[in-house]
Amino acid sequence: MQLLSSFRIYKYFNFLSKIATFLFILIPCGLFAGEASSSGVSKTAYTLVDFFSLPITNSILTTWIVSILFIIFIRVSIGKPKLVPNKAQAVTENLIEGLKGLLKPIMGQKAFKLAFPMLLAFFVFILIHNWSGLIPGIGVFGHYDADGNFKYWLRPASSDLNGTLGLALVAMLAWAFISIKVSGIKFFIWELFGNKAKKEETPKPIYLMLTPIFLMVGFIEVVSIIFRPLSLSFRLYGNVFGGESLLSNLSNNILPYLIPMPFYFYELLVGVVQAMIFTLLVAIYIGLITNHGEESTH
Repeated sequence: MQLLSSFRIYKYFNFLSKIATFLFILIPCGLFAGEASSSGVSKTAYTLVDFFSLPITNSILTTWIVSILFIIFIRVSIGKPKLVPNKAQAVTENLIEGLKGLLKPIMGQKAFKLAFPMLLAFFVFILIHNWSGLIPGIGVFGHYDADGNFKYWLRPASSDLNGTLGLALVAMLAWAFISIKVSGIKFFIWELFGNKAKKEETPKPIYLMLTPIFLMVGFIEVVSIIFRPLSLSFRLYGNVFGGESLLSNLSNNILPYLIPMPFYFYELLVGVVQAMIFTLLVAIYIGLITNHGEESTH
């Protein structure tokens, strides 16, 4: 069983490597690429170079570097899973088992099998990029442009709305695919617009009166679904960007050494919390459809 579990872990991290590659190919969408003031942390990423009309920003460069280094670290430290795990494999197994125990009751068995590799990738990917802003040199080294404005070369992916929006869009596409695959298109539509009252226990006039009400609630639910990518992306972006701005102002304008230190530990905690919130919300969105779907089939 332990050997089987180890191979499953290897499969999950193999999937993690692939989805990380997909994510940092998707993130350079350049939707919000622009220039900003050189004072403090800019609200948007700086464009470093254009590659076939695609803006390569400092956040894209950081995403590539951090993701590649993390994949190499996982491959080197764990390698092939062993029956007697080393320290890196033990930590990885505990992380996977902890997330499994947290997410499986939310989504149900069927959806969990499909969604867990993606949710594991989301958590790890967001976590390392939330923490990447604490690496010495991130947001420090750069160059002066023709106008004399300083533009730094590296910026955490989570503090760029391009990155968080890309993650949110992937999450919502996966939500729609997994929900429909597990529950079926008929149940998916009924869950949004159907009359939830039990027909056999509800008087017919009341049941008919409830039908347009549930239909209106369904349209409100559709509006909330449309706004989910915005809420997911802005929540993550706002918290990480706010932390970056706080650390930058403390380091540059107040006392550069002693005062910022407690806030570095605070940002470590924020990085974990925001990665967990994003992952849990996606799991809850899936579970709202799939868990009811499993119950209705029994």
